[in-house]
Amino acid sequence: MALCTPALQPTPTDAPTRAPLPVIIGHRGASGDRPEHTLASYALAIDAGADYIEPDLVSTKDGVLIARHENEIGTTTDVAQKFPERMRQGTIDADTVTGWWTEDFTLVELKTLRAKERLASRGHTFDGQFDIPTFDEVLALAIQRGRDRGRAVGVYPETKHAAYFRGIRLPLEEALLASLRRVGWTQHSSPVFIQSFEINSLRRLRPLTQVRLVQLISPVGTTPDSAGLTYQSMLTSGGLQRVRAYADGIGAEKRLVLPIEVDGAIGQATALVADAHAAGLLVHIWTLRSDAPFLPDAWKGDAAAEVRAFRDAAVDGVFTDFPANAVRTLRP
Repeated sequence: MALCTPALQPTPTDAPTRAPLPVIIGHRGASGDRPEHTLASYALAIDAGADYIEPDLVSTKDGVLIARHENEIGTTTDVAQKFPERMRQGTIDADTVTGWWTEDFTLVELKTLRAKERLASRGHTFDGQFDIPTFDEVLALAIQRGRDRGRAVGVYPETKHAAYFRGIRLPLEEALLASLRRVGWTQHSSPVFIQSFEINSLRRLRPLTQVRLVQLISPVGTTPDSAGLTYQSMLTSGGLQRVRAYADGIGAEKRLVLPIEVDGAIGQATALVADAHAAGLLVHIWTLRSDAPFLPDAWKGDAAAEVRAFRDAAVDGVFTDFPANAVRTLRP
């Protein structure tokens, strides 16, 4: 990929939230400080000043959308203690995993569970205190907190394993759009991005909604639902144009913008931001994490330096587990 100097910002603000670019997206809420995908995590992100909160969406047995990073919930809840007999083997995106699955539980059953921190390296003070929120509860929180602060709190849902859920007759897309219709967030100007790694999920959504769609892109591998299509092929000029036919932006893993060299140093910015902007696409990058062991050594413990570097690379948004750090850095 060719190298270039950072491109200029295409617009000065994100209109739906009236936030200066790059917008700050609370990744699973403020997941560095609270158990991920809980109302407490989302609320902390909003209180820190995040422009958007990100609920990953999966389905319950009775077709209700809930916020979990995966439909396997053994690592993020106390389900093993409360429903030990429900453990089973499941296959998702060709990976076989033994655990507990949201599609085996009704919402009433899932509401008896409590969330816990997934990572051993982070604090566990809040384990067992918060339940699993529905997408409708996340929307209600965003709307109320937006009213309180006088500026919209956006939502940035991801359809997780959409092809799998459609295959078991629990489709995510229609339920997602129904929730957005209930709150009147149906326009391009609504404070919403819908994201997915799955091309067909986004293509299914495109004729059904005007809200902005984002194609997630990993550095390696193939898309889950399009056999043989690599993420790398999306990064060419032609690939970006094909993405633009059904999406408004890309969600790129951060090394696709600022690569890490073999010696651990941060490399020169790639052409991706400029190329995507030229194709009419926004660029949001994931994921900035301020804590060890996730902050690259090249930043020498200075998480704010990483945030500034991506701002200077002209990205339009940053996903972060620690939105307070991004707000302090970008909105002093």
